[in-house]
Amino acid sequence: MIKKIPSQVCEKKVYQNLYSEHAQVLFKHFYYKFGNVEWAEDVVQESFIKLWKKCKDVPLPKVKSFLYTVANNWLINKHHHEKVKLKYKNDYQGRTEDEQTPLYVLEEEEFKTRLLSAINKLSPKQRSVFLLHRIDDKSYREIAEIEQISIKAVEKRMSNALKSLRNVIENI
Repeated sequence: MIKKIPSQVCEKKVYQNLYSEHAQVLFKHFYYKFGNVEWAEDVVQESFIKLWKKCKDVPLPKVKSFLYTVANNWLINKHHHEKVKLKYKNDYQGRTEDEQTPLYVLEEEEFKTRLLSAINKLSPKQRSVFLLHRIDDKSYREIAEIEQISIKAVEKRMSNALKSLRNVIENI
């Protein structure tokens, strides 16, 4: 009797299938969460590099969880690094154009740019839920699974995001 050996993450074809299955979803999730294309691209690349390096230690059913954990940790470190850079820049180089008031920016840009700016000003949790629902047409249940929160938490985040956007739009 031949024993069937389960697929290993280290097998090239399995790894390529995992990349095809998870890379775009991972990218969108973190792009929506942080609003930064470069960070989202980097986090996908870093997550899959780490998966390849640890492929023997990661069981196939745990791959998705592993990728999201690695990505979250990488982005937290990146965010802290950016805060340190910004503090240094502000402490030693004075005020920059980035410090213009949101009102000034809103007065100069068209409505579409204002709305995008308002979306970017949502908290990462609100922005992620809002974009997953409105752009990717995900249900609250699907969002809850992706974000690993309850459906009620998704509803609350969406409600707060919409309230915030309504306040900005009324001021326009």
